[in-house]
Amino acid sequence: MSLESYLIVSAILFAMGLTMFISRKNSVAILMAVELIINAAAINFVAFSRFVPSAEAQLDGQIFAIFIILLAAAEAVVALAIVLALYKEKKHIQADQLIGLQG
Repeated sequence: MSLESYLIVSAILFAMGLTMFISRKNSVAILMAVELIINAAAINFVAFSRFVPSAEAQLDGQIFAIFIILLAAAEAVVALAIVLALYKEKKHIQADQLIGLQG
C-alpha cells in the first residue's frame, strides 16, 4: 500500500466522522463521530511514520498513535459517564434538547 491509500482511508473516516458530528442529535452518535475523527488522525500519524525516510523518526507516528488511542479511550469513558448521568437526570440524550447543565 502506498501513502496515498492510507490518506484516502483516513480522509474517508474523517469525512464520515464530521458528517455524523454535524448531522446527529443523539449524544452517543456524536461521541462515535468524535472517535472516528480521532482514529483518522491516528491513521495519518502511522502512515507518515511508515513512509518517513529517516530511521530515527520511524517510531514517532506509532508512539503518537498509541497516545491518541489512550486519549480516545479516556475520553470515551468520561463522555459516556456524562451521558449516563444526563440520561438519569433528563430521561433522554438528545443533544439539541440538553440546554442547561445546572444542578
